[in-house]
Amino acid sequence: MRISSGSVFDTNVAMLNQQQSTLLHTNQQVASGRRMLTPADDPAASANVLQVSQADGSNTQFTINRNAAKSSIGMAEAVLQSVSTLIQDAKTMAVQAGNGALSPADRKSIGTALQGRLEELTALANSTDGTGNYLFSGFQGKTIPFVNTAAGVQYMGDDGQRKVQVSSSRQMPTSDPGSDIFMRVKSGNGKFVTEASPNNSGSASIGQGAVTNTSNLTGTGYKLTFTSPTTFDVTDSKGFIVSQANRYASGEAFSLPGMQISLMGTPESGDTFTVSPSSNEGLFKTMSDLITALSTSNPAGEAATSGQLTSSLSKAMSGLDQGLDRVLTVRAALGARLNELDSLQATGEDLGLQYKQTQSTLEDLDFNKAISDLNRQTTSLQAAQKSFKQVAELSMFNYM
Repeated sequence: MRISSGSVFDTNVAMLNQQQSTLLHTNQQVASGRRMLTPADDPAASANVLQVSQADGSNTQFTINRNAAKSSIGMAEAVLQSVSTLIQDAKTMAVQAGNGALSPADRKSIGTALQGRLEELTALANSTDGTGNYLFSGFQGKTIPFVNTAAGVQYMGDDGQRKVQVSSSRQMPTSDPGSDIFMRVKSGNGKFVTEASPNNSGSASIGQGAVTNTSNLTGTGYKLTFTSPTTFDVTDSKGFIVSQANRYASGEAFSLPGMQISLMGTPESGDTFTVSPSSNEGLFKTMSDLITALSTSNPAGEAATSGQLTSSLSKAMSGLDQGLDRVLTVRAALGARLNELDSLQATGEDLGLQYKQTQSTLEDLDFNKAISDLNRQTTSLQAAQKSFKQVAELSMFNYM
């Protein structure tokens, strides 16, 4: 077969170019440390690398979200810890105010101190996170949640609960509405609340009572009216007579459907006490009512004032207990979220490591093989160049 000189030259040039291209590709692999320089090097592996890279990116974003959620929840828990301490201080002051040896001026001083605690409570409830959003305003992050008005402290936020996506399948609440924490606190003992009429002239006071059988609670309010210092009638909230001429003895328990009530002191004819189903009463109102009670005197005299104060203190203590229970419940929920975030963070770190390992397996270069290939290809190219040089020098003119 006759082969032209042009074919020899063209074939050798094409082979040299191909070997140089292969050598360049291997050299670029060694320089970059990557096996795949373009998707064409391994289309299937390139598709897998893209999926793993996207999953790793999402996991990285979840890590950022978890850190932000942990910061916000941690701030809320720290604020509520301060609120818990404040409520306990208020309870201590209420107990101190019940000391019969205190003068009206002493009680007013305690009321003044409690006023400071009330203002501090409002400030804590209006705390913000690190980005300027209010912690307890629901979705209204830029709206101050609690505002002091003529009618008392009012909630201006909403009932929303801000959430952050902390994993592919979990949205973590990072806030709790202030209405749930500070405003929706059950009055009294949580089931019913007792109160003394401010017009009472006797020294009798009423405790907050206890639930004896939840299933017997009717949800009906009752009114106890003393017809003499030793007898009283009971009517329900609709005005129907429940019982009449009930015997009264100071400290002796009296039963109503599902509940037990006790009164202390000496009542006067016409004195009244009420028992009503518990309703939502804000912590702010509980403290405000307590402050008012410490600075209010009954026109009927010191004995009547003492009876009224004892009833008010009993109601305030129950309200503060309910408020503290509510705050502690929310703090427990925040603690559970922080624990869950720690667990998710550990899982995210493990996932991130696995993604990196998988990505490395798919695209990282085997340097031992690459260096061996580079040496082989270099030797092959050098041999091809020498061979081409010798072939290129063949000519009939050398023998003429």
